[in-house]
Amino acid sequence: MPAVLLPDHHGGTIVMLNPHDYVDIENGSQAKSIFWDSGLYEQELERVFARCWLFLTHESAIPNAGDFFTTFMGQDAVLVVRQDDGSVKAFLNYCQHRGNKVCFADSGNAKAFTCNYHGWSYGGDGRLAAVPLEHEVYLGGFDRTAHALEPLAQVESYRGFVFGCMDPDAPPLAEYLGEMGWYLDSFMVGDGQGAELVGPPMKSILRCNWKIPTENFIGDGYHIPWTHVSSIMALGSEIATIFGDTTQLQKVGMQITTRHGHGFAAAHGAGPLLMPSIPEYKAYFETQRPKVAEMLGPVRAEKFYGAHWDGSIFPNCSFLYGTNTWKVWHPRGPNEIEVWTWSLVEKSMPAELKRQVVDGAIRTFGTAGLLESDDGENMESCTQSNVGWKARRGRMVSNMALSEGRRHPDMPGIVGDGALGELAQRGFYRFWAEVMAARDWDEVRAGTQDWDAPWQRSATGR
Repeated sequence: MPAVLLPDHHGGTIVMLNPHDYVDIENGSQAKSIFWDSGLYEQELERVFARCWLFLTHESAIPNAGDFFTTFMGQDAVLVVRQDDGSVKAFLNYCQHRGNKVCFADSGNAKAFTCNYHGWSYGGDGRLAAVPLEHEVYLGGFDRTAHALEPLAQVESYRGFVFGCMDPDAPPLAEYLGEMGWYLDSFMVGDGQGAELVGPPMKSILRCNWKIPTENFIGDGYHIPWTHVSSIMALGSEIATIFGDTTQLQKVGMQITTRHGHGFAAAHGAGPLLMPSIPEYKAYFETQRPKVAEMLGPVRAEKFYGAHWDGSIFPNCSFLYGTNTWKVWHPRGPNEIEVWTWSLVEKSMPAELKRQVVDGAIRTFGTAGLLESDDGENMESCTQSNVGWKARRGRMVSNMALSEGRRHPDMPGIVGDGALGELAQRGFYRFWAEVMAARDWDEVRAGTQDWDAPWQRSATGR
């Protein structure tokens, strides 16, 4: 693929691959090598994972001072710690001496984090607290303050969901979520009590590129009647009757894409349908809906609260609301990911209903879930089948309902009618190409005014 030369911060040039050679926004296609190109993947680590806001944990997982959770941002190990003052900080999880991890546990509570290589010890605030034989071997010339854990540039919580960002010039989290935040509030605010995650996360490995599951979860309803129909019938869900006539999906849903590539598809009122063994689930939504309407207004209460969502927060956080699954696709190279899966519940749910919802989420989209197994096979095949020399020179299409998408008087972002379509996928790749090409966040911001130009041109026929 052709490359471009971009100026670096020292007055020289660096070779960067041109993402627009991989993504055709106007015609809805992507190069198959987008899932395999190692140079492109390295550029993603810099321009996507080191630049964008990434999900870290939920505040309910670290409620007390000293509570910690370890995760990844791209392939950088990260340590998230609740501070004594109640705030949350996050650091790169490596010792400043020789780079060994300072915390190998997934989660817990600790007053200090000690490297098991040479014993350097750090406080929960990241400061270097102790160095073995400091005076004897450094001869009194050692400055601890210069060797604290490296903090993330930004850490913020949105409705209890904690995100981090390595780029100090990135917009605040609420601005980054943008229009998507308006939709997320449907369940993250809900009746005023909000939502939380039940963990610890289940973990598994898939031999696929990280973009494949993200684009699938962002709104691919097209695969459901084919990939999942037998599993859905086995679950005994009444939604199987809808999939028997796929035109029904066009009548009961919509797709959304937003400024920074976040998006989802929603099937109105279908939230409880994949959990037919929990009749209380549907009743719960109906009981809470008037409260949601009072908090957030009728549009979100009627169209999105209690709907079934397939959604993704750019770049690699996905969720199913209704089936109540929350996932992060951690990249482990261009053709492997580590999947982390939590269950999503609303805080107002009675304890027994929470338990049933978690069981249902695990049964469908847990590591060994019925529908998870269906998806995993497709995601791996979409990557592995494109490894060949010839295959990598081909292109894939996501041009379903290419002219679909418009501004809506009552909803932010770009809205498309029908749960079947590829509007959200095209929106995901539109922002992927933009952020991959941009030298910094100032350049990304410069594109905000006309970010929706592809849909405006479709609407006017130009």
